Amino acid sequence: MLVDSHCHLDRLDFSYFQKDLSQLLEFARTEGVIHFLCVCIDLENFPAVLAIAERFAEVSASVGVHPTEQIDTEATALIALAQHPKVVAIGETGLDYYREPSKQAEQQARFRQHIRAAIAVKKPLIVHTRDARADTITILKEEGAQKVGGVLHCFTEDITMATAAIDMGFYISFSGILTFKNAKEIQVIAQQLPLERILIETDAPYLAPVPFRGQSNQPAYVRYVAEKLAELHQLPFEKIAEQTTANFFRLFHNKYFNSRVLT
Repeated sequence: MLVDSHCHLDRLDFSYFQKDLSQLLEFARTEGVIHFLCVCIDLENFPAVLAIAERFAEVSASVGVHPTEQIDTEATALIALAQHPKVVAIGETGLDYYREPSKQAEQQARFRQHIRAAIAVKKPLIVHTRDARADTITILKEEGAQKVGGVLHCFTEDITMATAAIDMGFYISFSGILTFKNAKEIQVIAQQLPLERILIETDAPYLAPVPFRGQSNQPAYVRYVAEKLAELHQLPFEKIAEQTTANFFRLFHNKYFNSRVLT
């Protein structure tokens, strides 16, 4: 059993696949994927994200505003939207100094609002971080994010940051980047981290893994991330699938989830 812990089902290019969402999710099921977390990146599109989660029992949702979106975000608005039972997390939030280096203050303010909302509703955070290692960890600590935990998604930073996040109760999620030939540093980090703190994701439709690099990504391809992780840890694929799935349900605990996978 596998879980795609971070995908954007509302943004998949169905013309590329010549299939609809039902078919894509069914194909993912044939590849062993039993659950999908559809991640919100702006409040305007949240209704579309939630509609998908409501349509499919095996899909859950988050609510949040990506750090590169120039939208003022108040904790009260996030708290209200997060009341829906299929919303299991706050985010995607965080800091991205690579794409928006001139908007650091605004990003930090929005990030703090998301953390406060997560604590208020007692749901974990989905954190995007790029070229903002020190500030990300500092803000998480200052706002008490360890109370709810969360995940640093699509991780591409260093072992020091990963360790600091894990010490706060966070998980580290790896995407298709892990399969890239030029991702040696990330592969070494993935080898060093405890499996009990690792999630896997596609970030679909972005960052398709090898052998689909450069193409549109889809949830079924999370299998390739799991296979690479198994190779790096020199463990059977089944062990990686079991552990990362258990990690997901432990973090994003929710009454809609099948208790049989909780271990």
